[in-house]
Amino acid sequence: MRKVIGIGETVLDIIFKDDQPIGAVPGGSVFNGIISLGRTGVNTTFISEAGNDRVGEKIIRFLKENGVNADNINVYPDSKSPISLAFLDQDNNADYIFYKDHPHDQLDFTYPDVQPDDIVMFGSYYAVNPVIRPQVQGFLEYARGRGAILYYDVNFRSSHQNEVIKVTPNILENLEYADFVRGSREDFSIMFKKNDPDTVYRSEIAFYTKKFIYTQGAAPVELRADGGLCKQYPVIETDTVSTIGAGDNFNAGFVYGLIKYGITRKDIEAGLSEAQWDNVIGCALLFSANCCKSISNSIDKEFGKEMKF
Repeated sequence: MRKVIGIGETVLDIIFKDDQPIGAVPGGSVFNGIISLGRTGVNTTFISEAGNDRVGEKIIRFLKENGVNADNINVYPDSKSPISLAFLDQDNNADYIFYKDHPHDQLDFTYPDVQPDDIVMFGSYYAVNPVIRPQVQGFLEYARGRGAILYYDVNFRSSHQNEVIKVTPNILENLEYADFVRGSREDFSIMFKKNDPDTVYRSEIAFYTKKFIYTQGAAPVELRADGGLCKQYPVIETDTVSTIGAGDNFNAGFVYGLIKYGITRKDIEAGLSEAQWDNVIGCALLFSANCCKSISNSIDKEFGKEMKF
């Protein structure tokens, strides 16, 4: 059975509406997607770190309860778990404040078993953070060498805007490792000061990979791929409660689609057909829409059961 291995941060999202807290949910960019995949019964593993506190215990318990292997979560004796405050506006989009107290980011983990056509999901600041870059890069190198498919979600937040120049070499290396790259309009505005999908693709992405997905909130998803394929996919209209996990679950649905439709590294190297793209992006849009119906950051358990193979 193919596996999905996620590597990324863990955080407790405390969610506010009208300046009052309405929920506290374990989160993190890749984490949210891995939880959704675990809920569909996909074989999942998560690599990360958690604080040595009640929040860290809750996060590890939450992974296990949702069918995710948590053997590669490091807990350092003196660390506290990161907290994120997410303030929802009138459109239920979030503005964030992050609090982190990791005296020594070090990321010390044993590599999980990686087989050909397993899928590795990585992204956000975690994937470019200079402090843990050697460990993240080492794992990406290893996974690539083992024949895994690498999915990179850029997810570069404005809170790291002042570090763009410092981490650009790491971003470019990630683009080089990736088989698929997804990013949002905001990401590319922050990193490259560009917000037109064609310009971003031609000037920043196509040299590294020909498989590029550009999302822009409620506007259509833009695809640029091998053979000059250029296509738009309208997002599914939904009554939005929170958009916090929308992009993360787009990623989860996309990866779910790769497994569901049996898309392998060989298919990817040959170039996906338009029908294959339609299938996987269709799954991505379904997952994203479902996640927006609650404040839970991931697809709901009932939807997960419906999506089991």
